[in-house]
Amino acid sequence: MYDFMFHVPTKIYFGRGQISHLAELSDFGQKALLVYGGGSIKRNGIYDEAIRILTHAGIEVVELSGVEPNPRIETVRRGVGLCAREGVDMVLAIGGGSTIDCAKVVAAGARYDGDPWDLVLDGSKAASALPIFSVLTLSATGSEMDAFAVISDMSKNEKWGTGAECMKPTMSVLDPSYTFSVSPKQTAAGTADMMSHTFESYFSMDEGAYVQKRLAEGLLGTMIHFGPIALAHPDDYDARANLMWAASHAINGLVSDGCSPAWCVHPMEHELSAFYDITHGEGLAILTPAWMEHVLDAQTAPLFAAYGCNVWGLSGVDDMKVAREAISRTRAFFVEAMHLPATLREVGITDEKNFEVMARKAADGCKGSFVALSQDDIVEIYRAAL
Repeated sequence: MYDFMFHVPTKIYFGRGQISHLAELSDFGQKALLVYGGGSIKRNGIYDEAIRILTHAGIEVVELSGVEPNPRIETVRRGVGLCAREGVDMVLAIGGGSTIDCAKVVAAGARYDGDPWDLVLDGSKAASALPIFSVLTLSATGSEMDAFAVISDMSKNEKWGTGAECMKPTMSVLDPSYTFSVSPKQTAAGTADMMSHTFESYFSMDEGAYVQKRLAEGLLGTMIHFGPIALAHPDDYDARANLMWAASHAINGLVSDGCSPAWCVHPMEHELSAFYDITHGEGLAILTPAWMEHVLDAQTAPLFAAYGCNVWGLSGVDDMKVAREAISRTRAFFVEAMHLPATLREVGITDEKNFEVMARKAADGCKGSFVALSQDDIVEIYRAAL
């Protein structure tokens, strides 16, 4: 296990009715930029409740609406402009990971003299940010409790992850009942996303990170157990609560600090989203089993076998056999239990015309990953997923 610094400054209010704590934003100023997406928070009543609480606390609200599922840099720039013109003191995101990601870069961009795209390309340039708050409505990305954000420039077919300490939210409200109305598609995609976050850290050659691996296995088991329950019973509070809390811990450093290599499936999927604007979690569900099969060999088989035994309850003395069954179970879970697409063709990607350029860009993000992937390797994975 290598040395690390673990720091999660985000205050979490978890459970029903915790949105009342938005009144605490008055400690940070009198004007908030409210960031949200397509308007679902107005239909389900969360918007009205938040406005009521903020107004009662004496906080003026400026709105940035219309955040895209793969948030665009144009929307970030619009938010930064609003912060400057309106003298905003803080940023409040109400929504899922895309909304929170947008809010984070807006908050950092408001304290940066240049174009906020600079912060996407190089998170080290984000030296400070306005205070960031969130009310989570979709369990998936863990953005409510981490330092990261993903922003797209579709004019360049670019989608990049960034991060900085100043982008960690000051406070997040996690009310599982707010996810009752999440569609089956987004519930499934969100589960795939949080599982992928856990996989990216779990599959590591660091043998000393025993505790991180056991924690990761517990999170994966939780996701596998409660994902189908949430699909079948959308208003099952315990299912939604366990998924919500698991998603937060999958990426807040708990299972990655001290052991995590560079991620590889996420950079590959970011290229799919950048070129084809597909749902992130669906892309991950398609690529993950293909990646697992590609990197499976004599060296990695024991790690995949441990995953099979400790997460899927498999047994056997032949590591390769157990590993193959674990990968098969993973694919079946995504496709059969969660009803996610199995191939790229199912999400509208029917040819290889962009694979070479996508692989070249993804290879840069995969440097130092669990198993080294060349541009040719990544093209092969895309082809296997087609």
